[in-house]
Amino acid sequence: MTESIMHTADRVIAATYKRFPIVLQRGKGCSVWDTQGRQYTDFVAGIAVCNLGHAHPRIADTIARQARELVHVSNLYYTIPQTELARLLVENSFADRVFFGNSGAEANEAAIKLARKYAKDQGRPERYRIVCMEKSFHGRTMATLAATGQDKIRKGFDPVLQGFSFVPFNDIDALAAAIDDHTCAVLLEPIQGEGGIHPPAPNYLQQVRQLCDERGVLMILDEIQTGMGRTGKLFAHEHFGAVPDIMTLAKALANGLPIGAMLATETVAASFGAGAHASTFGGTPLVTAAALETLTILLEDKVIERAADTGDYFKNALKQLKQRHGCVIDVRGQGLLLGLQLDRPADELLPMLMEKGFLVNCVQGDTLRFAPPLIIEKNEIDALIRCLDELLTR
Repeated sequence: MTESIMHTADRVIAATYKRFPIVLQRGKGCSVWDTQGRQYTDFVAGIAVCNLGHAHPRIADTIARQARELVHVSNLYYTIPQTELARLLVENSFADRVFFGNSGAEANEAAIKLARKYAKDQGRPERYRIVCMEKSFHGRTMATLAATGQDKIRKGFDPVLQGFSFVPFNDIDALAAAIDDHTCAVLLEPIQGEGGIHPPAPNYLQQVRQLCDERGVLMILDEIQTGMGRTGKLFAHEHFGAVPDIMTLAKALANGLPIGAMLATETVAASFGAGAHASTFGGTPLVTAAALETLTILLEDKVIERAADTGDYFKNALKQLKQRHGCVIDVRGQGLLLGLQLDRPADELLPMLMEKGFLVNCVQGDTLRFAPPLIIEKNEIDALIRCLDELLTR
């Protein structure tokens, strides 16, 4: 069965992914099983998506119940789950308004459009450029890849959408020099995920906020990977004392169902009037019911607080590995978004980790990224650390 599935997939699915040679069939909590019955502890979580783990019973029951009641009617009508989810997001964030899409890229597309539209509505049509960060990642649509500060993402798709410039992350002087009379916004991740798990320098996000205020431009935070409790706060910017004008969410918002959200203040969101932007499938009753249950669990069951504690435990364990192994260059991250940078290609370890029963992935070639479900247990972390210790020693 396994070989047949892989062979068929390689024949009929677009070859845009380099897949590992296993077929995953089911999951529960922090574990997944393949078609041959092998169990793996999942430190990828669908790339920081399944924050509450696999097959969470409350979310599964919510999805089943909503699927029997109402799946989709379009945004021509009001629906209860979408309204309640938006209310809960607004009540637990800086924002006053929410726009729903289907993915992180769509959320960032909406943010880019809103920033430009807001500038026009303020009587500044010359303001259309957005300053982004080198090594950033914001998506793979034509607009979001243009906003992504990695050449490998843009390669082959020229000419990309114009109006984006890039400066080094954590360099406030470079950012100040890049903002001019044509700039409408600054777009950045509070912690760079795909860029190698790079946190901001002390006070950097506060400096960005102050600079945006001084220059009259919007601050957009991409919290698609860092949001929904991943870093030990509901949103990562809460660690750093800087509040954006626009924030984007996706990934973990519905614990695996496809959803994106753009949040904004009332003043900025006013530029998205009727007809300014839309999405047929954005915020369907099915996905918003799942997201509402996910957010409720995160807020009420102390999952986020637990993730902060477990993240500190995990980070300290990785730092001990660094002390024991000269090949470890750095340990970075916050909460349960952590990176272990090596002095050699880190992806060489992935098959060996998988053989030992651990799913881990790699970013920027030399960094192992750990983004397990927020419900990961310390004994599961200990098992991974012992495996890494053995492999690094070898």
